[in-house]
Parts: sequence; structure tokens; C-alpha cells
Amino acid sequence: MAYSLTLRLPNRSLSSSLSSVAQNPRPRQRNRLRLHHFPSKIRAASVVEVESKSISRNDSVQIDKLACPVCYEPLSRKGPSGLNLEAIYRSGFKCEKCNKSYSSKNIYLDLTVTAGSEKYTEFKPTGTELFRSPIVSFLYERGWRQNFNRSGFPGLEEEFKMAQDYFKPAEGGLLVDVSCGSGLFSRKFAKSSAYSVVIALDFSENMLRQCYDFIKKEDATLSNNLALVRADVSRLPFPSASINAVHAGAALHCWPSPSNAVAEITRILRSGGIFVGSTFLRYTSSTPEILKPLRERIMQNYNYLTEEEIKDLCLSCGLVNYSSKVQQSFIMFSAQKP
Repeated sequence: MAYSLTLRLPNRSLSSSLSSVAQNPRPRQRNRLRLHHFPSKIRAASVVEVESKSISRNDSVQIDKLACPVCYEPLSRKGPSGLNLEAIYRSGFKCEKCNKSYSSKNIYLDLTVTAGSEKYTEFKPTGTELFRSPIVSFLYERGWRQNFNRSGFPGLEEEFKMAQDYFKPAEGGLLVDVSCGSGLFSRKFAKSSAYSVVIALDFSENMLRQCYDFIKKEDATLSNNLALVRADVSRLPFPSASINAVHAGAALHCWPSPSNAVAEITRILRSGGIFVGSTFLRYTSSTPEILKPLRERIMQNYNYLTEEEIKDLCLSCGLVNYSSKVQQSFIMFSAQKP
């Protein structure tokens, strides 16, 4: 059940009211879902909004579903409510605890730890930095991703259908598409209208710009329930137990630390929430033993795992109900927050 609360307070109590709301988040959902029974749909909780008479109707201050990547406290927002392109663009975000502000001046909201830094520059491993390139970002949906079918990926439409089947228990809730790239799946999730909000999240600025360009060319109405956020998958900018579904398409092998990323995904999922991912396998049970060392050497620049390692990783991070589908080197897997 979704909750919405609006408190109208005198000006002098605004700051204390915001602090009180931030320190007393909505109780964690206790109902558990099972993949095989497809229970009633989850609905994303509304933000708790606090208004004062001195703040205009279109310039309210709210405690948001987005959180500070430094301390994980929910951000306060000044501007229109809603998790969509226009609302985020017109809003300002600030962490009341560490006093850090986050810019929404770009087409995406930058919620990385280094957002706003003037001197410090941080570079990620090759597998991450490659996709920050303007050229690779441009080519990703224009031929690059389509070549994955050579390794057993069944194609975008089939992959989307498979993911939607896994996500049925989370329909109606908030979905985060981490490492979304150019947003090829983010846009499909938004078009499906199966989720209250879809957040396309990536570390690559250029991938997010490509996603924005595709939205404007394909269907501008997608911006009504789709937001673009720049963030690190190992430092996700959401409060704990706040997200209904997380998708990571062809992404795990590019993460600098898959264990940190899956632990973060587990942290932000609500009870019963679903994590669905796909990636390339290092090798499968059908790979000849003589070829396994060769594949180890070829794939050493990325974190390609075996099916057994992926399952073990999900379970060790506290997820349950693991299941997977394998085709050649392609695997799609799903797990659930207990």
C-alpha cells in the first residue's frame, strides 16, 4: 500500500520537521514475496512532503527517495516533486546531514561521491572507462550490443521478456536499471507502464546523454516516468530497503567489484524485491577443459564469472530464490531480497 503525507507547518518549524522526517523513515515492509506464487503487486512509497506557507506551491521542500551517496541519508529537494526528467532538472538536491549539494543542471542528476569536486579526478578500471568514451557510447546501441548474440544472447526483445517474467512480483513499484548504458532496457521498462517509476542509472556521462537523445527521438512521453541518474553501482544513492526492482543488463562483468555491487543492490532492495541481471559467463559446464585456461587469459581484463560463482555471490550477499537461464556464454539470473 502506498502512503502519502503532507504536513503544513509554521515557518519556524520547517527545519526541525525536515530533520524529524529524515531520522524516522517509513517502517520497512514486512510482507514477503515468493517468485513462484506471483503475489499482489508492490507499489512504490510516495515521498513525504513538508511545505511551509512561505514556500510557493511549485517550490516545495521534500524528503526524497534519492539519497546522499556519502552518508545514505535521504536528500531534501527544493522544486517540483516526482522522479522524472523535467522534475529533476528543475530541482535542487541537498543532504542535510553532510551539507553537500548535488547538481541537476545537466540532463541527468549526478549522485556520485565526487560530484561537484573541482580538483580531484577518479578513473575506474578499463572495463568501466571504455564505456565513458563518446565513441563507444554512440556505437553501443548502433551495432555494438547487437553483436552479443554471437555469445548466446537471445536478442533485446527476448531478453526484455525474460526480465519482465522475473519482475512480475515487483510490478507497480520503482525499478532501477543500473549500468543502463544508453538506456535500451530502461526505455522498454518505462514504455511497458509496469512500474511507477524507472530510474536509468549509469556511471558514464556519455551513455546517459545517449539515453536522453533516444528518449527525445523515440517517445518524449517517456520522460514522464523515467529519470536519469549518474551514480556508482558500488555506492547506490538510495536509502536502504527502498527499491522494488533492480535490473543490470550485460553489466556484472564490467563492475570493478561485483561483490560490492551486489551487496549494494541487496541493501537498497525492499523485502521481496527482485534483482535480475545478465552477463557473459567465463565458461560453462560444456566448455572443453583444454579451452578453459585460454578463456581465463582472454577474459582477464573483466570480471567474467561462472554460473556457480554468480549463484554463490548472490546467496552470500543475502539474496534468496536464485534461478538462472543459460545459453552458450549468456546467463540471465534472478534473486530476491528475503
